Amino acid sequence: MICGGFGHEKRSPGRTGSRPRQPFTAPEAPLSDQCVITREITVAKGLFAPGHLGELTQIVPFEMVDAALTETGAVQQRLRKIPARVVVYLLLAAALFEDCGYLAVWRKLTAALEAIPVAKVTGTALWDARTRLGVRPMRALFDLLRGPATAIRTVGALFKGLLTVAIDGTYLDVPDSPLHRARLGKSTNQYATSGYPQICLTALVAWGTRAVLDAAFGPRSSGETAYGKRLMRSLHAGMIVLLDRGFSSNTFLAAVAGTEAAFLARVSAARKPPVLGRFDDGSYLSRFGGVEVRIIECEITITTSQGRQTGLYRLATGQEGALAAVTVRPAMSRKVGMPRLTVAVELQETPTGSPRTP
Repeated sequence: MICGGFGHEKRSPGRTGSRPRQPFTAPEAPLSDQCVITREITVAKGLFAPGHLGELTQIVPFEMVDAALTETGAVQQRLRKIPARVVVYLLLAAALFEDCGYLAVWRKLTAALEAIPVAKVTGTALWDARTRLGVRPMRALFDLLRGPATAIRTVGALFKGLLTVAIDGTYLDVPDSPLHRARLGKSTNQYATSGYPQICLTALVAWGTRAVLDAAFGPRSSGETAYGKRLMRSLHAGMIVLLDRGFSSNTFLAAVAGTEAAFLARVSAARKPPVLGRFDDGSYLSRFGGVEVRIIECEITITTSQGRQTGLYRLATGQEGALAAVTVRPAMSRKVGMPRLTVAVELQETPTGSPRTP
């Protein structure tokens, strides 16, 4: 796989360089008029020059990175070939080019800096610099950056004044090293141990912007709900959190309700909630542990590249929130094998009258 680097086309003292790209002319569609688009990207001088993310440096400026380093006491005591600030940008770029090793990522950071003296480093030197930096500066930088990043007109960001967020988990492979195997273990079956060690990552994401509000991760053996409970620190009144059926246990919903955030959770079809009372709209009152919930049973049509499929879904929401599902509209994409399904539940406020006894 060939990974692309950051583009820099115009150079001035202290800035990235000028190397105008040759305009591409398709043989079947010649261009009568041609133009070249140039950009000017600011980088630091000297050993700090590789510390940038191209145009994305505007989102993570030097001052923000330096503040995180200062706060965590991670500023280098003496100036090395790879200063602490450069290591931070190296790690951020590594997240963009996840299929590349540290040395390949370094080449992308320095590809357009021919006019600026750049230190020659090895993969081992980059790894040692990353180890010296530690995790605290990256955690502090994450705390500075995380947030919903929503605007008033962001589609899907708010529902009835509530910030719409979602919690879900995934599993990520990590290098198959002795240290990782000892810490994380590996998948096993009746025959042998196989695959790569994995971590479980659970994230709280703003629905309208997909911005990450909080995240927790660790060994896969603990499971996504264990890390999901750590995210309760970022839930509060004024939010509605969407949950898949893996997060609909009594204890997890009780934890969410304790934050005063509203919730809408999909419930497993195997679960049979007790009917404590029925509402005029067809939903009914139930209880999950110590949490009173409103249960909505509805049909949702899923559209994929292979056609449409309609199924029965059971949803639970806090009774105090008085929310019910009434229609379905396309909004959120989720991968199911090769096809992509698009489905979301549109919520409307319902009458707050008392339920009828069954």
